[in-house]
Parts: sequence; C-alpha cells; structure tokens
Amino acid sequence: MKHAQESTVSNAVPGWITFLLAASCGLIVANLYYAQTLVGPISAATHLSSGAAGLIVTLTQIGYVIGLLFVVPLSDIIENRRLTVTSLAVVVAALVAATLAPNAPLFLVASLFIGLGSVAAQILVPYASYLAAEEHRGRVVGNVMSGLLLGIMFARPLASFVSGLWGWHAIFAISAVVIALLTILLSRVLPKRQPVPTMNYGGLIRSLGTLLKSTPVLRRRALYQASLFGTFSLFWTTVSLRLADTYHLSQQGIALFALAGVAGAVAAPIAGRLADRGWTRPLTGLAFVLAAAAFLIAYLFQGDSKVTLGLLVVGAIILDMGVSGNLVLGQRAIYSLGNEARGRLNGLFMAIFFIGGAIGSSLGGWAYAYGGWGLTSLIGLALPVLAFLYYLTEKKQA
Repeated sequence: MKHAQESTVSNAVPGWITFLLAASCGLIVANLYYAQTLVGPISAATHLSSGAAGLIVTLTQIGYVIGLLFVVPLSDIIENRRLTVTSLAVVVAALVAATLAPNAPLFLVASLFIGLGSVAAQILVPYASYLAAEEHRGRVVGNVMSGLLLGIMFARPLASFVSGLWGWHAIFAISAVVIALLTILLSRVLPKRQPVPTMNYGGLIRSLGTLLKSTPVLRRRALYQASLFGTFSLFWTTVSLRLADTYHLSQQGIALFALAGVAGAVAAPIAGRLADRGWTRPLTGLAFVLAAAAFLIAYLFQGDSKVTLGLLVVGAIILDMGVSGNLVLGQRAIYSLGNEARGRLNGLFMAIFFIGGAIGSSLGGWAYAYGGWGLTSLIGLALPVLAFLYYLTEKKQA
C-alpha cells in the first residue's frame, strides 16, 4: 500500500543520509535558540524593556508555529526536497535581515521569519521516518532527533561565545552563511520523496482539525510536550538574566553554563531505543518528574554561592533530559499513526507544543521582571506538575 501511495527513497537507510539529516536538523533548528542567551544584549541594543524582552524568543516560536501549521502539512502533497530548500531560503533571508536590523521592530519581524523558515527541520524529521521500517523507527527518529537536540543545546553556548568575541550580530551572520551552504548541499544530494496528493491545499489545512479531533494520542502527546517545552523555554529565556544578575557571569560564563545542557541530549537516542521496547509510558512519567525536580531545585536553592550555581547546572541537565527524551517518545507515537498523514500529524504535534514554548517564554520574561527568580521558578515547577496529573489519567494502552 505504501508504494501505491507515494514515491519514496529505497528501504535501505544509508548511514550518511541519517547523519546528514541529523546534522541538517541541528543546524536549522539552532536558529530558534541563538537569541535565548542573548536576550540581555539584544534588548539593550534594540531598546526593548525588560518586560518585553521575552518577545525576542516568543516571536521566533510564533513564526515556527505558523510554519508548522501552514508549511509542514505541504510535505504530504509537495516533493519534500523542494519544500525543504524553499523554506531554507526564507531562513537565510531572515538571518541576513536580523544581522542588519537597526531597531527592535525590524529585528522582531526578522525573528518571526527565522521561525517560519526553520520548520524545514520538521519536514526532514518525518522524512527520516519514511526511510525506516516500523521496528527500527524509534532508533532512526531518535538518532535524527539527537542531532536536532544537539543543535538546540549547542545554539545557546555558541551564541554566547560568538557574542562575547564579535557582538550579538555575528551569530546571525555566521548562521546565514552556514544555512546557505546547507541549502545548496541538500538540493544536490537529498533523495527525492514525491507523495501522491489525495487532496488540495485547502482540504489539507481543513483536515488538520479533523485529525486533531479524531486522534487522541496526538492530543495527549502534544499537550505533554507543550507543558515540558513551556518549562524549557521559560528556563532558558530567563536563566541568562539570572546568571548575569546574581552570579555576575559574562557571556562566556553563560556559554559555559549553557554547555551543561548539552548533556541532556543523551536522553533522545536512549528514549528512542527504549520506546521500541515498549517503555513509552513509564519514561513519560519520568520526564515530568525530572522537569519538576529541576525547578524545585531552582526554587529551594536561590543563593549566590558556587553551590547554588552548581545545583542550577544540575537542574539544567535534568530538565533538558526530560524534555528531549519525551520529545522522541511523542514523535515515535505519532509517526506510528499513519503514513499518508505523517506530515500533518507532525505539524500539529510540533505546533501545539511550540505554542507551549511561546507561552513559557512570555511568562518567563514577565515573571522575572516582576517577581524575580522565585516567581519564575514556581511557574516552571507548576507546568510539569499539572502535566503529570494529566498523565495519571492516561489509560495504559494509550
């Protein structure tokens, strides 16, 4: 049936393709996170107030959500390589605009389009799942997602290091060059995947509501990840301000702190392999426990000593482990729901949880400005706790 519906690449998955997809996803999605540890210098340079500083991250995430809802579904009807290359062209243009933006409005508009074009990564992730047999899908998706997650986690320290050397504009300029080269490479070597359309674009978009309504696993997994990604975004939007204000760290110091989060990416391939063995449910509960524990530590230990800084590092690692592991669990679950709608299912899943991320970023900026780290930590703790209570209502076969 699969071959009757679409033209795919061969069933064998060459290792170099898996590596290329993983590296591409990491380089692309990093663009969503460069600004997280640069909120302070960017808001100062563009004259954004401390309460509005969260918009720097929030608008990028909003652009990503728009792309997930209206661009990613096109991967079910348009040849995937061409759609990926077109999306990346938008990213390159937006990165150049961010580099040259003289004021806040232009920078924020560029941020929106950086998010919009970066959904190319979410065209490539389900594309990777098409290459894999069902029994190996968790492993393949986990490997590609580990590349994506490394991109997320390395983006923050890299942005801080580069900013410390050459100013915050430099990271956007460097990324524009890298993504331009990546676009050329993918256009030359990525195998084509031409789906056979069963509906037009209007029908495709209208079907999103039907898919969401008729797919309880999608709704549940998306809400799980929305809560965790909201917590993740809240933490990484505000922790750079905390590190500068309380511990007086430079951009290089903040970069070293952010490097700690990279250790959390190890959870992605492990979660994929364990999900293939039927461990999805208990690992989901563990993800919520880890995220809640991270913010409980942050709330209970608020001093300015080296010990509290070390505990904050531990919190960052376990938070990233919970978020990255649960992401792979969710994607494996929804990729098992159907072949012909995988692009739309992935788009809905990612859009819902990125809405959670946008809310978390906004809440973080507001909470830190008006309630300090204490209020920020309490909100960060509440999100995974509420999600865990929802998790307890899940039937064992869900």
